[in-house]
Amino acid sequence: MLRRIDLRGEKGPLKDRLPRPNLEGEAPLSAVRELLREVREGGDVAIRTLTHRFDGVDIDAPLVEERDLRKAWQSLDVETAEALQAAHDRILHFQQEEAQPPRTVTQEGITVTSVPQPMERVGLYVPGGLAAYPSTVLMTSLPARAAGVEQIMLCTPPNPTGDVETVVLASAYLCGVAELYKIGGVQAIAAMAYGTESIEPVDVIAGPGNIWVATAKQEVAGVVGIASAFAGPSEIVVIADKSCPSSSAAVDLVLQAEHGPGGRAWLITWEEDYADEVVVALEQIVALSPRHSETLATLTADGYVCLVENPEAAIEVANQIAPEHLQLMCLDAPKYASAIKNAGAVFVGVWGSASIGDYLAGPSHVLPTSGTARFSGALTVDDFQKRMHIIDVSKPGFDAALNSVNRLATAEGLWAHAVSVRERERWATDGVIS
Repeated sequence: MLRRIDLRGEKGPLKDRLPRPNLEGEAPLSAVRELLREVREGGDVAIRTLTHRFDGVDIDAPLVEERDLRKAWQSLDVETAEALQAAHDRILHFQQEEAQPPRTVTQEGITVTSVPQPMERVGLYVPGGLAAYPSTVLMTSLPARAAGVEQIMLCTPPNPTGDVETVVLASAYLCGVAELYKIGGVQAIAAMAYGTESIEPVDVIAGPGNIWVATAKQEVAGVVGIASAFAGPSEIVVIADKSCPSSSAAVDLVLQAEHGPGGRAWLITWEEDYADEVVVALEQIVALSPRHSETLATLTADGYVCLVENPEAAIEVANQIAPEHLQLMCLDAPKYASAIKNAGAVFVGVWGSASIGDYLAGPSHVLPTSGTARFSGALTVDDFQKRMHIIDVSKPGFDAALNSVNRLATAEGLWAHAVSVRERERWATDGVIS
């Protein structure tokens, strides 16, 4: 089920021995571009046609009315409603704590105020269709709310009956999402980016998805902002030794693999007999899983057991992989956490199941995948804001800056830049302005 990579005794950089995701080879680029074009040119009619083609249902009006969102929330059983509320409160509190207030800096009479300006309208993508992900509603909409976004719309694929699961609708209501559309896949990204006759375009798109959705987001980048990095199929790296029960390591590999097909799952250890125990436990757990086929597809295609010399080598391998989720379940795990440079989220200790982060730790579970954690991180409040700077120049501030600005503009050959300050100097001398 898992391919074995033995790096023990290897000298030099390890990255050349590690399989890498081939995004260019996997991404259905030409097909995605054609679907984007269809929606851009065909609008609502194209959305309806593509929904029928890919989801097998004919939906005339994809907007879910706000009253139906409210009814969904009211219909939830008490235990589910309480769990959603608890997750909502934890996530929103964390995101509000992360939000940065305006800051003011004054230097020699020039005052600059940095204002975090929220986007006016954002679009969220929540996977669905064959599964329900209310947690992703919370993990995308609450950072936007904490950022101060006023208009939040959401797209999610319809299920085989043309509906959206009640718990997803209820989560949208809880989080203050006013618009929810039963649209999935590339057509949803196109609708949010370009707009249609009935859907207003957005400023930023956020949310995870399969390779088609992730590729579509890359294609519309520039037309709209794309929050976070390549948030594609789920992946996990588990670094573990015998201090962690083999069944815990195994089930934690499965908990991300069950999002498949697609994604990656790695076990890294320096104890070969422990690796064997985890593989046996993994096979038993996969056999019991209600999502057996999806999980097996992920583990068979991109599941690995990596044997290394020691914990330090395991950290080196993990940094090369740059995974979405990284779990440290070994002796001295907190010590090794400080050596992690590239990961979307790091879970420390045997109690730190990635499920905690997926549902209610606080940070968004929309994380960079496919190695993009090398240069990006989780979805945050910052993805829904833009920094606007208000620059207030006093007369003493102008006087202090005059010579430097004049000389720099002259050095760059920008005549009008230099004149703009020299003119003001002359006006001040002549008493035109003060």
